[in-house]
Amino acid sequence: MTLEQLRIFLAVAEHLHFTRAADALYVTQPAVSSAIQCLEEEYQVKLFHRVGRKVQITDAGLLLQREAQKILEQVHLTERNLRELNNLQRGELKLGCSLTIGNYWLPSKISQFKQQYPGITVHCTLSNAQEIVAGTVAGHFDLGLMTGDVKLAVKNNLLRHQVGNERLQIVVGRSHPWFEREYVSVDELLETAWVMREAGSGAQQMFEQALQSWGVDLSQLNIVLVLNSSEMVKAVVEGGVGAAAIPELMASKEMQLRTLKGITVKQNLTDQNKKLEIIQPIWQLKHSQRFPTKILTAFEEILLINEIYQINGNCLAIAHN
Repeated sequence: MTLEQLRIFLAVAEHLHFTRAADALYVTQPAVSSAIQCLEEEYQVKLFHRVGRKVQITDAGLLLQREAQKILEQVHLTERNLRELNNLQRGELKLGCSLTIGNYWLPSKISQFKQQYPGITVHCTLSNAQEIVAGTVAGHFDLGLMTGDVKLAVKNNLLRHQVGNERLQIVVGRSHPWFEREYVSVDELLETAWVMREAGSGAQQMFEQALQSWGVDLSQLNIVLVLNSSEMVKAVVEGGVGAAAIPELMASKEMQLRTLKGITVKQNLTDQNKKLEIIQPIWQLKHSQRFPTKILTAFEEILLINEIYQINGNCLAIAHN
């Protein structure tokens, strides 16, 4: 059994078509048929049923598909590790991160990494928190970056470390009655329309947890729109529809231009000191049992340096105040 035979087999199993598998691998169709025939003859099993022009995978084929994927993943990891022996001059880093982190928080870290290691290719996939967790567990990402909770069912498979903080800001547009105000009470949150993110997003998890700590049930809010992008939420609120809780990084420019207004929440308006803030850690996730490559370790060092800088900066700001 050769690696080339396994690659051909997996291509046929994916496409369930010999010619399409050949096209995907840039080999001839007879070469694909020959590789499958050799495997079937060697182990005296049928890997595929040929029913007319259709191809169906057998139970033996399903078994080989699972094992072949593991074998080729291990080969790929070994190849990556061998390439990395050359002073981190070649290789790739696969990141999965939430939309806001990827668009606003992460780019400066990637730029810093690329300046130090220009030969490393960085692949970054933007998705919601649930998909980042699933992708990190499955090995699609070397590192996941997100806010929000990790489900108990997969916690044992992941190592989690805080690398920053994300603040959620309640904002309204210029036409909203709150635009000229600095504060609203918790009770007043029930008096406006709301534009929300979908349930799987880290921002939505943050907001729901904050509401719960303030004694507000999500079902009490007048939710008029649920969108799957914080950029869309921001644009809709900026256009005059309701209020929303979005990452502060995303709204900073609009708040400076006064097309959006950031609203601070208090338990009641007579309390002059206590402001209710929504702050949540930015988590770095990685698989607990996968080998940490040198590339991953180098990127983690950059995140660690930035985390220390942020903590020191916050301490200095507090001391200054």
